[in-house]
Amino acid sequence: MRRRPVAGILPDQMEKTTTRNPNSRLIFLALLSAFFWFLLLYFHFAVLGDQSPKLSTLPVTFQQPRKSLGSQTLTPIETPPTPSFPFARALRTALNKSDRCGGRYIYVHDLPSRFNEDMLKKCRTLSLWTNMCKFTTNAGLGPPLENVKGVFSDTGWYATNQFTVDVIFSNRMKQYDCLTRDPSLAAAFFVPFYAGFDIARYLWGYNISVRDSASVELVDWLVKRPEWKIMNGRDHFLVAGRITWDFRRLTEEESDWGNKLLFLPAARNMSMLVVESSPWNANDFGIPYPTYFHPAKDDDVFIWQERMRRLERKWLFSFAGAPRPDNPKSIRGQIIEQCRRSRVGKLLECDFGESKCHSPSSIMQMFQGSLFCLQPQGDSYTRRSAFDSMLAGCIPVFFHPGSAYTQYTWHLPKNYTKYSVFIPEDDIRKRNVSIEERLGQIPEEEVRIMREEVISLIPRLVYADPRSKLETLRDAFDVSVQSVIDKVTNLRKDIMEGRTDDNFIEENSWKYALLDEGQREVGPHEWDPFFSKPKDGNGDSSDLSSEAAKNSWKNEQRDTS
Repeated sequence: MRRRPVAGILPDQMEKTTTRNPNSRLIFLALLSAFFWFLLLYFHFAVLGDQSPKLSTLPVTFQQPRKSLGSQTLTPIETPPTPSFPFARALRTALNKSDRCGGRYIYVHDLPSRFNEDMLKKCRTLSLWTNMCKFTTNAGLGPPLENVKGVFSDTGWYATNQFTVDVIFSNRMKQYDCLTRDPSLAAAFFVPFYAGFDIARYLWGYNISVRDSASVELVDWLVKRPEWKIMNGRDHFLVAGRITWDFRRLTEEESDWGNKLLFLPAARNMSMLVVESSPWNANDFGIPYPTYFHPAKDDDVFIWQERMRRLERKWLFSFAGAPRPDNPKSIRGQIIEQCRRSRVGKLLECDFGESKCHSPSSIMQMFQGSLFCLQPQGDSYTRRSAFDSMLAGCIPVFFHPGSAYTQYTWHLPKNYTKYSVFIPEDDIRKRNVSIEERLGQIPEEEVRIMREEVISLIPRLVYADPRSKLETLRDAFDVSVQSVIDKVTNLRKDIMEGRTDDNFIEENSWKYALLDEGQREVGPHEWDPFFSKPKDGNGDSSDLSSEAAKNSWKNEQRDTS
């Protein structure tokens, strides 16, 4: 079909028009093509060229982390950090999805043997009253326990001393699946110093220079290392299986207790994991006391948990411990008296010498038969007994928030009502509240839910056998290491972003540990009266740091004290 001619133009005129300027059309097309290529080249070199991945000039964008002393869920880094910081490469490993250890590498210092293994060779010197040699066997777990009464499982149970976390933790670290000898990859640095064993040797009859000597030598050794200079020790951590007060001597008086490890300027940068931390200091963190159970595989835990669910518990509540007649603030005497008067309460009295409190099977048998286990303060805030009772599926009853709630924020839920009962000490001391009546008022279904929560916590409260490895479960060691990594990672982010905590008050350290995700400021708290203690010039509680630690050591023979 022929096209109709454009109106107003005759066919002969149109023909003349189309044949008159053939060169102009070619020129136009050439210019158009050249312009297109110019734009394409400009976009490639001017725009895309500026966005090429030059690592040294990349902007750093991070999610604002919260200041917290506890473990936290980290937001992934969206843009690789600048390499101008010595820890930048370590942060970048978290972005490598093909690296299963990305963001989890631990560097372990190769310390001179005098700081660890030599102490074990002289194990008889580790305690004035106890032969610690048998307790340092089996990678720190102690001798195996025989299941004579059928209280334990057939395997995985040991007569573990409550102060052997130093060696247990170090041996677990040897099995950690993301160790590195490259400090630039390390998410944190572990110092395998047996701090608890060190001070235990010298607590009685030694002057302060002897008590401090190993700590001072350790710090001198560390600060000379290139790894220390990455963050001046703020990415370093160590473990001590004792309460913090053994390492917080306030004065240079010979009569004062313990050493000054945690007051050494360089050591204040490190994180120290202890079985009881200070509410008023930011450089120590509570980790569980060791129990008697050290599973070698996941099934050991699952079978034990199921067994604890099925048990019949004939006692409403129970208590294992000794009175503290020399401590006028102790409520133990009143608790023991209430246990004696109750028909639904069970008492296991402890004291020096022969006692069923020295028998792990007697202790665990009572806890397994109880719905609630009473856990008042001892000479200090905490007790190993709290963890033994939860291992038995027994709901703990605490009387002071420092006994668990502000201590083990990495391992226990912040909502303490999910797994425990809280009865303030003054309810017992001043108002003589009936423990039996208080616990008896809790509905049966609520008790069942709380007990299930306690049983579900068991994996993260026990230390697995250091000679084996759990597959899917995280034990107390795993939770602690990941919490340290999270803490160091968030600190590194703060440094790179130039964030500082100008409003941080160290004396309120226990409050920061309780903050929710995203919170950074603390204020008045319902537990302030529990931690409003008279302070000396160093900001520590004068009534705990010396006498409590000394009494705790003397009462060590009362195994569950």
